[in-house]
Amino acid sequence: MRKIIHCDCDCFYAAVETRDDPSLAGKPLAVGGRAEQRGVIATCNYEARAFGVHSAMSTARALKLCPQLILLPPDFTRYREASRRILAIYRDYTPLVEPLSLDEAYLDVTGVDRCRGSATLMAQEIRARIREEVGITASAGIAPNKFLAKVASDWNKPDGQFVLRPQDVDAFVAALPVKKIFGVGKVTAAKLNGLGVQTCGDLRAWSLAELAHEFGSFGASLHRLCRGIDERPVRPDRIRKSLSVETTYVVDLPDLAACRAALPALIEEFRRRFARASESRPVHKAVVKIKFADFTQTTAECVSTAPDETVWLALLDEAHGRGARPVRLLGVGVRFAEEVPGSGGAAQIGLFDDAPACDDSCEPEIQTTN
Repeated sequence: MRKIIHCDCDCFYAAVETRDDPSLAGKPLAVGGRAEQRGVIATCNYEARAFGVHSAMSTARALKLCPQLILLPPDFTRYREASRRILAIYRDYTPLVEPLSLDEAYLDVTGVDRCRGSATLMAQEIRARIREEVGITASAGIAPNKFLAKVASDWNKPDGQFVLRPQDVDAFVAALPVKKIFGVGKVTAAKLNGLGVQTCGDLRAWSLAELAHEFGSFGASLHRLCRGIDERPVRPDRIRKSLSVETTYVVDLPDLAACRAALPALIEEFRRRFARASESRPVHKAVVKIKFADFTQTTAECVSTAPDETVWLALLDEAHGRGARPVRLLGVGVRFAEEVPGSGGAAQIGLFDDAPACDDSCEPEIQTTN
């Protein structure tokens, strides 16, 4: 039986800003791009969340909800420094640390002798050290696998932790909303709800064959996770699942011709990022994302081991044809074969629009303007 800890700092970027400027404490605060440049919120503190502000929200919308919101630009130099110290604390307990972002990670402490071998005590000690040595708070989840530890870390936020004992797993997961399942984003959650599935307990009534028919290869993952089964190991060398760039335009692109004209510059930026990433695995798919002026979005993808401008332009034409409206955001990217929890193999989960939500990602595209 594994002992997995999922640690996640609370409102990481905003917490670092408040640590460095105590006068911000108790005030609604967000880190993100400027409203006039169509910026989005990267993260915000709980005071801002009380007004309905949340990550990935447009800054303009956030300021309408909370006119007194203090908006700060991101400072990744300071965030990376805090991240290095946090990860050093994690690795002081186990070499099996799998970072998910600058502040978030899985820790496999199975067989670790510290704190009398208690994962609960280790999590308490880690959180205390982050508070004392880094100056911010963290929450933790302790469970027999990664999926459950991730869910548990959200249970007593902020500055808390939750322990899910093996004997409590079945009842806990049965009552869990399906939107909490790894890989279930808004699109899949809405589909499941439309099929009358609200909880993991409801989902257990579906056979593996039925789920595979309805959801393809992801059906096998749904079948396991709704029963709390997740055999993924904690991997210190986490595999990149995808790579993409996107641009939010100050002025909407009015039509397909304007989108096609804007695409080469975006592809060039993607190629620079791809070269820096030094990814050794072959590309599996090319993807184009569009967000229209009304904030609806769509993606088009195709199998391609070496996508070029012709491939992305064809995908752009396909995606734009679904809405044929002015466009506020374009994205291009590639996807690598992804391992679904417990599958031992690869399956495809949406690159852009149906992935698990996260608050503070590793240097997200907060805003890019042309």
